[in-house]
Amino acid sequence: MGIRKLILSRILMLYLVLLIFGFIVIFKMISVQQINNDKWENIAKTLKENTVIVEPNRGNIYADDGSVLATSVPGYFVRIDLASEGVRKVFNNESDSLAYYLSRYFKNASTQEYKRRLNDAYRKKNRGFMIAPRKVDYTELQDIKKFPILRRGRYGGGLIVEQENKRVTPLGNLAYRTIGNLNKGVDGGTRGNIGYTGLEGSFEEYLRGEDGIAYRQNLSGRWVTRSEIEPKDGKDIGTTINIKIQDITQNALYKQLKKTNAQWATAIVMEVQTGDVKAIANLGMENGDYYENYNYALGYAGCYEPGSTFKLISLMAALEDGLVDTSDVFNVGDGLWQYKGRSIRDSDYGQISRGEITVKEIFEYSSNVGVAKIITQCYENDPQKYVDRVYSFGVNKPLGIEIPGEGDPFFKYPGDKDWWGTTLAWMSYGYETKMTPLQILTFYNAVANDGKMVKPRIVKEISENGAVEKRFGVKVLNQKIASVSTIEKAQKMLEGVCENGTGRGLRNPYFKIAGKTGTAQISSNAGGYQKGMYLASFAGYFPADNPKYSVIVMFNSPRGGVYYGGSVAGPVFKEIAEKIYASQVPNTNEEYYYDEEEEIKFPDIKKGNTKDIIRIADKLDLKNISGEPETKLASIQIENDQIFLVGNEIIDGIVPDVRGMGASNAVFLLENLGLIVNISGAGKVKSQSLSPGTKCKQGQTVSITLS
Repeated sequence: MGIRKLILSRILMLYLVLLIFGFIVIFKMISVQQINNDKWENIAKTLKENTVIVEPNRGNIYADDGSVLATSVPGYFVRIDLASEGVRKVFNNESDSLAYYLSRYFKNASTQEYKRRLNDAYRKKNRGFMIAPRKVDYTELQDIKKFPILRRGRYGGGLIVEQENKRVTPLGNLAYRTIGNLNKGVDGGTRGNIGYTGLEGSFEEYLRGEDGIAYRQNLSGRWVTRSEIEPKDGKDIGTTINIKIQDITQNALYKQLKKTNAQWATAIVMEVQTGDVKAIANLGMENGDYYENYNYALGYAGCYEPGSTFKLISLMAALEDGLVDTSDVFNVGDGLWQYKGRSIRDSDYGQISRGEITVKEIFEYSSNVGVAKIITQCYENDPQKYVDRVYSFGVNKPLGIEIPGEGDPFFKYPGDKDWWGTTLAWMSYGYETKMTPLQILTFYNAVANDGKMVKPRIVKEISENGAVEKRFGVKVLNQKIASVSTIEKAQKMLEGVCENGTGRGLRNPYFKIAGKTGTAQISSNAGGYQKGMYLASFAGYFPADNPKYSVIVMFNSPRGGVYYGGSVAGPVFKEIAEKIYASQVPNTNEEYYYDEEEEIKFPDIKKGNTKDIIRIADKLDLKNISGEPETKLASIQIENDQIFLVGNEIIDGIVPDVRGMGASNAVFLLENLGLIVNISGAGKVKSQSLSPGTKCKQGQTVSITLS
């Protein structure tokens, strides 16, 4: 019994200990949630109000030559600490004046409304009240700093300035939809400005970087910001876009749009062997003019029935299956053919009667009747064989390019509920099927590339601090879309279009062009086709005997009675091809000299951030560089095989010398002096409109030219 009592007593003591522990836990929970609730809420509120997210510098987007397509310059949010001692002393006397100045400056609310907001925030002792309704630039910030109360500065007037970088495209709207933009409303605005469209959106994880964290503390009445976690800057994206080709393409497209008054147009230039997209222009009507408002080149809004550009695919299918040859003859009559109760017409029906012509001539003259007769004669008893051959070219699959939103190609298949008795004939010349301009161009590029289909490439590398971290190589989608014989015949047919057929207007005395015109009626959502609405296009490549670039140009709904591909899209193709060719042909009259003893000793070093120059010099392992000035900016001097870093002093009110700097550093420096910067060109700063060393005023405009 003694042992039993001992065991029971110990168990009882254990239960009592656990019971007491349980009561303590319950008491603490109630204490935290109820008794000390105000204390913990104040701690949480203080942490929330005084924790600052430090945004990293967003990575840059570059063209193929290193020119900046998108970069970041500073913008500012202005707040006021209405609980600070300095503000409490003067608020009652100066708040009316502050409300007046804010209302007059921003013009978004009355003086009474601003006064109401300030008084409400003052009563709540708001330590971070947003005084400006939006992000302001440097010039506006200097104006706001002169307002009542705020003119007393950080400690006397509670002024809080938070810098947030503003995304800019130094080259204006060149390739704007491809570059993309940022959006602060995504995810409810909780993540700040994030990439939303184009490359900005698809490469957001690389470009954004990682946020840092800072904490504001009140030390004896003086607020200081302490960095807890340093932000990690975003990586840079190197694209295949060529500034010169992009400018040529976009200008040619814009001029023709103004002439034809079309709804939208797109043009793409691709390097044949690599698939590198050198230019991609998208212009749509908006508020009476044309802007880069949608990526028609690859998106769903540009995914249409291709029309006659599809005839190349159809005839290559018949050639590859050995069912026809380019010398075979078919009777197209006067350009009208009744097939299963429906009429197929050529564009020149009623103007000319061609009768019997070869397959090559059918393609050159873009005869709908001829192509429909060829395909129905070859595949009417086995339409699946035709569609399978088309699929074998790889045109029925999305390209999977870097930019999101690619339109899916659409092809009917025998046995589908929407496969009609006339589908085969209509499909043969580009109806009852859909492709984006980029998908069509990829096929034409494969023909130019002797049958090798490569994936279009817009981004070639990702780099960090100048060092390449990831490269994107050439990706082959289809090693050989057709036999050598079929490819050679297709190339000859494309050359024939520009020599003898509907593309004769593209001929020039310097080089040959190969391509195909396209004209298609635009379908209506209600069924059938919209009267007078056409899609005019031209797809091809140049020089025909040694293809380097492939190009597609497409116009949606040109007006004014001219709507054929050769008349609307053809001239744009011709201008693009001729200007690119002229820019890349060496001047044979110019003499070149080469000194065998000449040796490259130094890289081309720009003026810029001192730390960046030193870091890059370390990366390049430059031994002959000396000097580490204390100034933020530095320039380079070379004497007797030695590189010297020379500090650049920045003085308020004095124009700095930004010649030799990159666009990002130059804009940052000039805007922080309160100047408004206009940029033209690409590369390094060649000249500036305000002379270095002269006096300047805030709000003054300075133009810088890059080269």
